Amino acid sequence: MHDEFLCHVTAYGYCDGRRIGVPLGTYRAPTLALALWWLRDRASWMAERLDPQPDGPRVPPGALVPVGDGVPDVPALLRSWCANIDQQELVADELAGGRLVRVAVSDDTTEYELLAESVDALRMQRTVPALVLPVG
Repeated sequence: MHDEFLCHVTAYGYCDGRRIGVPLGTYRAPTLALALWWLRDRASWMAERLDPQPDGPRVPPGALVPVGDGVPDVPALLRSWCANIDQQELVADELAGGRLVRVAVSDDTTEYELLAESVDALRMQRTVPALVLPVG
């Protein structure tokens, strides 16, 4: 049984022609339920920051503009993922099975990644004997 999970949120973009990752958060979840909750919470957190309510107190009038035609609506995709029960069950099944889960959405400038993996699965991978190559 996989009881502990490492969860990460990262944004990736390009600077000087190089792909750069900016960590947005990490959480070591003691249970599967908390790992799922944290991933949904971070997805909602990103969606709200990328697409705040236009009449909210933190947004000056005229500061927000709609995205261009053909540009993926990342906040809507993140909100949709959070609300999709089938997707949540799939993530739970994959994590419970010891598999790495990656949810990624992107627009024309940035990729947003939610990543989770079992701590137990990581430990088990380390116990596999290393390949030793003969020298000379």
